[in-house]
Amino acid sequence: MTRYEQGWRKLLEIDGQAGVAVTESLADIAPDLAKYVVEFAFGDIYQRPGLDLRSREIATIAALTALGTATPQLKVHIRGGLNVGLSRQEIVEVIMQMAVYAGFPAALNGLFAAKEVFAQGDEAGPSK
Repeated sequence: MTRYEQGWRKLLEIDGQAGVAVTESLADIAPDLAKYVVEFAFGDIYQRPGLDLRSREIATIAALTALGTATPQLKVHIRGGLNVGLSRQEIVEVIMQMAVYAGFPAALNGLFAAKEVFAQGDEAGPSK
């Protein structure tokens, strides 16, 4: 199996349709970047031993919250966190922890992103 195929499978496992949407949105402007995301992030990094998917999504949610400039990606990974077994409360706690290290504005923006993702999940029916 190629790196791309491995990455694609992992992307679908974690992010589902949201991951597909991200790669498709790059098709007309930067298809190579979409390929790099699939191959490197999901084909190489997410496949590494040492951290389970829950831990990787916790780290990703924390980092994207701390950046404060990546709300669309944060929403994708909040959904991904739910997909790999994080509870809503765990996600909220991770984001709240970022208030200490990234500041209240970053944590507030992260919580509003989580609130939006959770509401979309509620509209779609029961979630994790």
